[in-house]
Amino acid sequence: MSRRAGERAEMTFFGQHAEENLQFIRRTMERSSTFTAVPGLGGAGMGAIGLAAAILAANQRSAERWLVVWLLAAAVALGIGVATMWRKAARLGAPLAGGVGRRFGTSLAAPLVAGAALTGGVWMNGDRALIPAVWLLLYGAGVLAGGVFSVAAVRLLGVAFMALGIAALVTPSAWGNVWLGVGFGGLQLVFGLYIARRHGG
Repeated sequence: MSRRAGERAEMTFFGQHAEENLQFIRRTMERSSTFTAVPGLGGAGMGAIGLAAAILAANQRSAERWLVVWLLAAAVALGIGVATMWRKAARLGAPLAGGVGRRFGTSLAAPLVAGAALTGGVWMNGDRALIPAVWLLLYGAGVLAGGVFSVAAVRLLGVAFMALGIAALVTPSAWGNVWLGVGFGGLQLVFGLYIARRHGG
């Protein structure tokens, strides 16, 4: 009787040990398939740039100057985003050029390139009122696509940007700069701070 009890106890021990190993493997696989180097503080910095751009652009007297303000802001924000992402990835030991980092970057970049091309076409064809919607929708699409490989907050941010893009389409064109400020300024800032707090700077 004691021998059988000992065998049962041993089997229980090994069963629990195997379950713990499986849970560890599962957690490791989830971490390896999730891009966690999205920079929270960098995103917040991008949001601050977006708010400043919205204020400056609203005071421009020509559409050309308005566009220049936003393009310069986009270039600065892109630099902040890439630099802080690179630094966070290095700290986490998650190379951007390989594996999930590459998939995240490719998914994000494709809609951004499409947005740049559409911006040129829309501007030359005179449909300038569509630019805020184009930017918000395609940036949102890129963030949502990249967010498939990242944390849930990134996907939610992408959805929120796309919702703002739709709002920009169905509201008066005079509101376009406001929607850009809400998205690239407010949303980016709030989600950046949230990601920094929950997932590290």
